[in-house]
Amino acid sequence: MLLRRSVVLISFLALLSCRADRVGTAPRPVVVAATGEPESILPPLVVETVGRDIGDLVFERLADLAPGGAPVDPRAYRPRLAARWERVDSLSWRFHLAKEARWADGRKVTADDVIFSFNAFGDSVLDAPARPYIAGKVTAIAVDSATVLMQFGESYPEQLYDGTYHVRILPRHVWDTIPREQWGADTSVARLVGTGPFRVAEWRRGQFLRLRRKTVGEQSSDGEIQEVVWRFAADPDAAVNLVLSHEADLMELAAAPQAAGRVAADAALKVERYPSAAYGFLGFNLTDRSRGGPHPVLDRATRRGLAMALDRNALATATFGPGAAAPRGPMSRLLWIWNDSIATLPFDTAEAARALAAAGWRGEPGAIRQRRGRRLAFDVLVPGTSTTRRQIATAVQAAWRALGADVSVSAVDFPVFQERLGRGRFDSYIGAWLDEPSARGLADQWTRAGWGAINYGRYTNPAFDALFRRASAEPDPAAARRLYTEAMDTLNADAPAIFLYTPSNAAAINRRLEGVEIDPYAWLGGLPTGRAR
Repeated sequence: MLLRRSVVLISFLALLSCRADRVGTAPRPVVVAATGEPESILPPLVVETVGRDIGDLVFERLADLAPGGAPVDPRAYRPRLAARWERVDSLSWRFHLAKEARWADGRKVTADDVIFSFNAFGDSVLDAPARPYIAGKVTAIAVDSATVLMQFGESYPEQLYDGTYHVRILPRHVWDTIPREQWGADTSVARLVGTGPFRVAEWRRGQFLRLRRKTVGEQSSDGEIQEVVWRFAADPDAAVNLVLSHEADLMELAAAPQAAGRVAADAALKVERYPSAAYGFLGFNLTDRSRGGPHPVLDRATRRGLAMALDRNALATATFGPGAAAPRGPMSRLLWIWNDSIATLPFDTAEAARALAAAGWRGEPGAIRQRRGRRLAFDVLVPGTSTTRRQIATAVQAAWRALGADVSVSAVDFPVFQERLGRGRFDSYIGAWLDEPSARGLADQWTRAGWGAINYGRYTNPAFDALFRRASAEPDPAAARRLYTEAMDTLNADAPAIFLYTPSNAAAINRRLEGVEIDPYAWLGGLPTGRAR
C-alpha cells in the first residue's frame, strides 16, 4: 500500500511539473486540500460543500448577491451571466444576457440555456436541493435569444434572490439529449462545460480534480492563476498534512483551532479567519407527544432559568477557539438580519436560580431541585459522530448540575438522532444549521409552519409568527431588519432554544498566493482574481 501511494504521489507531482512546462512562465498550479471527494460538481446534483466550491468556478448564476447584501435589496446584486435586469411588474423580472457570455466550448449562452437550467433545477427526477424554491414558483420564458422573462407565482420581496441565487446555468446543447435519470451516473469530464473562469481539465476519481483557466494560452497578466488542483484526502488530518508539507496551498480549516495553530506556526503559511455560516443551539422539546400537552419539565419559566445559567460566549470560545461567539438568535453573523441590539437573556447564575425557584423548583444547595414531587431532570440528545456537540453537552450538563438540574447526555448514531428528532422522542438536543443569505429558512425552524418540518421542538408563538411574516414581506431592508429584530426579541424571551455558538472559520493559505479574497458563503469565490508566485 505504501508503494502504491508513493507511485501515485510521484505521478501527481510529475503531472504538475509537465503542466508548468507547457504553460511556460506560468506559476505552478494552485493546489487545494479537501476532505472527501464530491459525487458530482454538476450544480443540480451537488450536495457537498467541496462540490459547490469546485462547481462555482466552472458554472455561473445570472447574478451574484454581494457578500453581506440583503436579498430583498435589488441594489445588492452584481451582474454575472446577465448584464442587466429590470422589474416588469409585481410578478416578473426581465433579464438581458451579457453579449460576451459564452460556454467553454465557444458556443454563445442563450435564453434557452436559462430556461433549460430552471427546468432542470425544478425537476423531481434530479431533486436538486434548490427544487423547493423553484418548482411551481419560478418560470423562465424566452423573450428572444438573449432575453429571459422570469415569472413568479406571487409577489414577495425576494423574487430577485430566487431568480438568481439558487440556479447555476447549464448548457442545453450538452445535456438536453441525456435522460435526467442518467445525469448522476455520467462521469464524462467533457460534459462539465460551464461559463465560469475555469473549465474541468481532468478528474481522476479518488485522487484529484484539475481545473484550467478558460483563457490559458492567451495573453494573461503576470501571476494569474492558470490551474487549480483539488487533492482529496480521507480525513481532515490528512488534508492539513498536505498543507503543512507544502504539497497543497489552500485548505478550508473551518472550525478547527488546533489545525489553525499548526498552520500559523509555519512561516510559509498564513491563517485567514472569516465568519462561518453555521450556528449551533440547544433546542428544547416543548411538548410531550406521548401524552399530549406541554412538556412536564421544560415550561417557559424553567427554560429561561436554564438559559441564564450558561455563559454562552465562554462556551463558544472554549469549543471553537478565537473568533467564535454566542449568536444573537437563530443565525450566524453572516445572516443579513444580525443585529447587536437584539435582546438576549443575560448570563447570571443568581438570577437563573431565582427564576427556577419562582417556577416552583425547590432544593437545598447541592441537591436536585423538585417541583410537586417531580425532579428537575431531563436529557440532552446529541449525534455521537460530533465531537464538538458531545463536548458542549458535557459542559452544559456540568453548568446545570451546579444549578440543581439532573441532566443526562445521550449520544446516538446520526440516523437514530434524526429519527428521534422527527418523532419528538427527546427532551432537548444540540443542533446546528448552515445559513443561506435569506432569513426565510427560519420559518421552517421556528414558526408554527415548521411543525412537521424541522421545528422539532414544536415552538409556537403567534406574536413571533406574525412579526416574522411581516418581516419576510417587507421590501425595505431597514424596515425589514427592524421587524426581524423585534421577532428575535420575542423568540429569545421565550427561550425555545439556547443559541450557543457561531464559529469563526479559518483558511490556510500559502504565502505564495496573493489577493485571494475569502467569500464566507463560497470561500474560494475570490480565487480567479488572485495571483500566485
